[in-house]
Amino acid sequence: MRYGSAIAKRLRKSGHEIVFTTREHPDTLALARILGENPIVVGKYSPSTLSSRLEGSAKRIIQFSKLFKDNPPDVAISHQSVELCRTAFGLCVPIILTADTPHAKAVNKLTIPFAHTLVVSEAMPKSFLSKYCPDNAIRFRGVDEVAWVKGLKKPKKSGLKKPLIVIREFETKATYALKTADRTLETAKKLEALGNVLLLRRYSDKGEYVDSARIVANADLVVSAGGTMAREAALQGVPSIITSKLGKTQVNRYLARKGFPIFMGDSSKVLELAKKHLGNKVDVSAKLAQFDNPVDIIEKVVAQIKSASKA
Repeated sequence: MRYGSAIAKRLRKSGHEIVFTTREHPDTLALARILGENPIVVGKYSPSTLSSRLEGSAKRIIQFSKLFKDNPPDVAISHQSVELCRTAFGLCVPIILTADTPHAKAVNKLTIPFAHTLVVSEAMPKSFLSKYCPDNAIRFRGVDEVAWVKGLKKPKKSGLKKPLIVIREFETKATYALKTADRTLETAKKLEALGNVLLLRRYSDKGEYVDSARIVANADLVVSAGGTMAREAALQGVPSIITSKLGKTQVNRYLARKGFPIFMGDSSKVLELAKKHLGNKVDVSAKLAQFDNPVDIIEKVVAQIKSASKA
C-alpha cells in the first residue's frame, strides 16, 4: 500500500489519472486511510483454505475485468497482484511490476511472466530475472522501501523511559509461510526484560492499524521474521533483527552489506542479539542518499509506454 501510494502521488503530480485499487484486507484499508488514499475495493483476502484462495482470486479477476472492460487503463502498475496482472494481460494492458520476494514462488510464476517491465532492486540476482523471463527488467540501486522512507517525516519521540522494541507478527497466512512456525509471542516475552515491547499484529479486523514506518523511526530495536518493516527500520538507522530463515533474503543481505543495521539470527538467539544491538542507532543518511528512488524509474517507464502507444 505504501509503495502504491508513493507511485500514485507522483504520477498524479505528473498529470496522470490514477485508479487506485486494493482488496478487502484489514491492513491495507487502514493504511490507505492513514496515507490519504481512497482506493476502490476489488475482491477480498480469503486465506482460510487453498480452495477459498483460488475462488477468491477468480472472483477478483472477474471484478477487475468488469471494472476495466469498457475503459481499460494505458498502464497497470502492481507489486505482484496476481489478479490485476492476469486481468491486464487479458486486456492487452502493459504491466509495470515490482517484486522483492524470491521465495514467493507461486506469486512469481503468476505475475512476472506477464510483465512488460519488471523494476527490482539490484539485490535480486540475474538468475531470478531469467527464471521468470519478464519482457524487460530494470535493476536499481537500493530496495523498494526507499520509495517512501526517503523524505519520511519522523514522528515526535515516544517519551518512554525504557527502550522501545517493536515486533511484527509473522505473516502466517502467506502461502510461502504456511508450514513455518510462528514464534512471535515467544520472542516478545523474551524481550520484555529489555524494555517496552510493542507487538504489531496482522490480520486484525478491529481497525487497530499502526503505521509501522513511522513507529519504527523512534524504536530502539525492531524484530521481525523478515520483511518490509525490518527494512523500513534499517533504512532509518534503527537496528533490526531478522529471526526466520524466510527473512534471510537477497534484499535483506544486500542492506547488511551496504552498512545498514540489519542483522540475521534465529529466534533462539534473539535475546543475545537484542542485548548487543539495542539502542545502537546509526546515521545512514549518506548511504540512503546514494540509493535510487524506484518511483523515478517507474515514472519514466510510464512515460515511455504512453509515448510508444502514440507513435
